[in-house]
Amino acid sequence: MNYIDLRSDTVTKPSPEMREAMAEAEVGDDVYMDDPTVNALQEKAASMLGKQDALFVPSGTMGNLLALLVHCQRGDEAIVGEKSHIYLNEAGGMSALGGIFPHPVMNQADGTLALEDIRASIQTEDVHHTITRLICIENTQNVCGGIPLTAEYTAQVGKIAKENGLSLHIDGARIFNAAAALHVDVKDLTAPADSVMFCLSKGLVAPVGSMLVGTSKFIARARHLRKMLGGGMRQVGVLAAAGLISLEKMTGRLGQDHARAKNLFEGLKQVQGLRLDARSSSNMVYFDLADHVKLTEDEIIAEMKKRGVLVDWAGVRRFRLVTHYWVDDAGVEKTIKGFAEILK
Repeated sequence: MNYIDLRSDTVTKPSPEMREAMAEAEVGDDVYMDDPTVNALQEKAASMLGKQDALFVPSGTMGNLLALLVHCQRGDEAIVGEKSHIYLNEAGGMSALGGIFPHPVMNQADGTLALEDIRASIQTEDVHHTITRLICIENTQNVCGGIPLTAEYTAQVGKIAKENGLSLHIDGARIFNAAAALHVDVKDLTAPADSVMFCLSKGLVAPVGSMLVGTSKFIARARHLRKMLGGGMRQVGVLAAAGLISLEKMTGRLGQDHARAKNLFEGLKQVQGLRLDARSSSNMVYFDLADHVKLTEDEIIAEMKKRGVLVDWAGVRRFRLVTHYWVDDAGVEKTIKGFAEILK
């Protein structure tokens, strides 16, 4: 069966054009920095985000970890959202591998960290305290509903960082979704940041890979640490070729995913038994099961699979559906119909 897969935008398979480009890619040895396709991808990524340099890494988790390791020394502290991917979903790498102490701050309903909370979390100079080095924000903020953070907000966080001698890192796994939702150039969202990570393998359809961008000095150090972590890749231009198409073509079509997420939200809102979150303006729809629904999450997942739709739970009696390149209008209607049948 050809399933409609709404579990995540990480499930996307490369487009036919990507597969052709991958097969024909000119390659070299990236550890020697002579893979021309990787070099072109890195130059493109840095230019699009308004930074000096970029590094191709296997995953967003590695990209975020590299940023933390460059900005912080062992025993230093990083301010992170308590609902952030770095804090919740990266296997504790910042602590286990970097010796970096996370200072979690409550995410607001709009995905932001309150500016007063950030200021209050910066440690004073005291022998009893860790040393605050870094502020991390996430855009779009996944767990809060795929909410985009505005350029104005990011500039305010950047101002706090600069005033206190701190660095600012953006986990921009879906930063191009944020730019599309806000109708701004992605550079407007990344300008205040010292480093940004974004994923090619989510809504941008590439089969694997993420980009880390920053100053030339920052990327040189990150490249060394990437090798230490086992991320030194060889003829990886076969993957970078797909990433180039991600940046050149897939970034421009994300509004289609957002429109389908809106239609999915509106359709599911009519289904009895679902309590939908306020709709975000990107590619995610979150909802909870109403109290009267007797089916478990696993039972609903199984019933939807029988109907050709793959979904996944996001918590106790909670679901997240994510639209992407391989979900069309018919897939949205099929999903709405499936939930209506199961919960009627």
